[in-house]
Amino acid sequence: MSAKKPGRRSAVDAEKTKQEILRVAMQLFCEEGYDKVSLRSISEIANVSHSLIRHHFGSKEKIWHSISDELQVYMASYITEILNNIEPEKQANYKLYRFTTHLLAHMLVYNRPIQLLADAVRQGDELIERFINNAGNLQQLLSTLSTEFEQQFPDIPINISEVKWQILIFAHGSASLKPFLKETWSDDNLDYEDCLLKHWALFNNIMANTFNISPEQRLTPQSIYDLVYDLPFKLAQWHKH
Repeated sequence: MSAKKPGRRSAVDAEKTKQEILRVAMQLFCEEGYDKVSLRSISEIANVSHSLIRHHFGSKEKIWHSISDELQVYMASYITEILNNIEPEKQANYKLYRFTTHLLAHMLVYNRPIQLLADAVRQGDELIERFINNAGNLQQLLSTLSTEFEQQFPDIPINISEVKWQILIFAHGSASLKPFLKETWSDDNLDYEDCLLKHWALFNNIMANTFNISPEQRLTPQSIYDLVYDLPFKLAQWHKH
């Protein structure tokens, strides 16, 4: 086997470097906001040269695009994971209930995506439109389940757009208002994870009522982590709070 030429980066090393750049950039975008982050600040924290970042991505905007695109791939994978853990013979109301509550639990524990999305809204139309336009998997799934629900429960009206909005509200609330989250249950002397579980429980009640879920079918986890499936995707390492 011939020796690797000095200075030549292997494909594996190059991919690791790209992932570290994306991880650092996502952290900075979430914590400081897209407009305040520069390629130089990313390079300093990622410990790579400014020119190397330009070589891999070209611009800050393209870094954001890469993060957004990988998030979409990741979320599609996680949506499949949720569905694989729901019995296929269950009715649509139960599927919608389980899907929405498990999805929110994931967004509470891994809150980088909702932070990134909220910052994209603040930046204007271009960034957020890319994210929304690529969110077809979630939209298609909810539309399919909504149609199935309407067929099985014609007397129970639901607005799936309002359900999506409630997911966003609860996810963003815990990510952006963390001190208030802890203050809400300060009398109970709860740690952060227990507060997240209390926060999730409020949403759980709303979804259970929305989808007509019987008391014996409602989830009663002891920990927020009981609701989060293993993340078999590289992006899971980026977006922990």
